[in-house]
Amino acid sequence: MVTPVRKAVIPAAGLGTRFLPATKAQPKEMIPLVDKPAIQYVVEEAVEAGITDILIITSPSKRALEDHFDRNPELEEILKRKGKTDELQQVRDITDLATFHFTRQGAPLGLGHAVLQAERHIGDEAFAVLLPDEIMVDRGEPLTKMIETHVETRSSVVGLREVSMTEISSYGCPAVEQQGDDGVVKISAIVEKPPMDEAPSNLAVMGRYVFTPDLFRYLHDVRPGVGGEIQLTDAMAQLATSSGLLGRVIDAGSYDAGQKLDYLRATVELGLQHDELGADFAVMLKEIVGRAT
Repeated sequence: MVTPVRKAVIPAAGLGTRFLPATKAQPKEMIPLVDKPAIQYVVEEAVEAGITDILIITSPSKRALEDHFDRNPELEEILKRKGKTDELQQVRDITDLATFHFTRQGAPLGLGHAVLQAERHIGDEAFAVLLPDEIMVDRGEPLTKMIETHVETRSSVVGLREVSMTEISSYGCPAVEQQGDDGVVKISAIVEKPPMDEAPSNLAVMGRYVFTPDLFRYLHDVRPGVGGEIQLTDAMAQLATSSGLLGRVIDAGSYDAGQKLDYLRATVELGLQHDELGADFAVMLKEIVGRAT
């Protein structure tokens, strides 16, 4: 019997060099989008999809991630004394989102190597992987659908989205054999960042995955590439030709918070959706745009 997916892995050990100097002394995942760090949106997405256990892969410079999801008794006591009950509840709720675990990736040896650090924690269960740069607009809905596909098929499932052929060279791109009405496709191969004229489809791999524990066996078999890195895509290619790999085409929008321009777009759009700030922020934006034109 296939059980629901309850564990997730968030690889967050990267240096965030695209956002220097902001990331010189703080993790890129802690850069705020309006009033929450980017990684909290990803954690909340996982929780909304039914995840209860989250392992975050960090590095020596990422202690702030652990602190954010841990209790802060001193801060809580100050908020309590000042009667700031709403703020007190907010900081307590962060810790209560899920059961959190942290482990460090000892060396920057690629995304596959980072996920491999989760092997002992995951054991023989299926699990989700969420890349923290990708912020989903529809929160837990896409991941929920991917988990449903896994439960129905017992296969690993990769999140996919349609992109223009001029963009495909920036993504992993699968060759697909069939597609159902529910957006589920069978993946026969994956090419990492192919030239436009060599791409096997117009589908791009998103930063959302649901894997069977078979993945770890293939990660152990992957030969390190440039810089000694172990690529997750290489292990996924082995899954596709042996254990089986499905893709689920997701039509939900997302933000790439690892790119400066898309980070700004996310800040603006999430700000406009904010319950307390949205209306006033819209007025402010109109004034700013008016002056710019």
